[in-house]
Amino acid sequence: MILIIDYGLGNLASVANALIKLEIPFKISSKIDDLRQATGLILPGVGAAAFGMKNLKERKLDTEIKAQVDLGKPLLGICLGMQLLFSSSEEDNVACLDIVKGNVKKFKTKLKVPQIGWNQVMVTNSQLLNKIKNESYFYFVHSYYCDPDDKKIAVGITSYDQNFCSVIEKNNVYGVQFHPEKSGEAGLQLIRNFWGLI
Repeated sequence: MILIIDYGLGNLASVANALIKLEIPFKISSKIDDLRQATGLILPGVGAAAFGMKNLKERKLDTEIKAQVDLGKPLLGICLGMQLLFSSSEEDNVACLDIVKGNVKKFKTKLKVPQIGWNQVMVTNSQLLNKIKNESYFYFVHSYYCDPDDKKIAVGITSYDQNFCSVIEKNNVYGVQFHPEKSGEAGLQLIRNFWGLI
């Protein structure tokens, strides 16, 4: 069973709808026991990093998420959920979960920020993007991007006036900057792939 972590932010309904469509068993919860009992975790997210970290800490989910990752449980971060996996964010200069070493940076571009809409992902060797055509389109909504210290974990790259990391894989930790649940068949395949890794 996948647990969608409810920390007061995020696109819970749309992620749940995607799992329903794929007939993947899931639960939405903020309870520590539910995190422990799940076989895989999804950390969704829409909103600001500081608010997200505040909510995680208030629910004591920050330490439990890290504990479950250390035990080898697969975790998928979506959008803000991916950003919160990193060490820190320039958004409000907040310390994040530090599961992935690196920082979240604000776009410095003359293009419209936030980036809202469809954009391509250039795929390198990736389990999460298995059976997904290179340069497939996914749906993005973000003003900040992830910059991992270890560039080898960036298995998906997207261009928005600059190349940035849009997909990460590090052992049992996965993250996508876009919203797979809003990205049509390619997004559903990505979620299906994550389920296959659990």
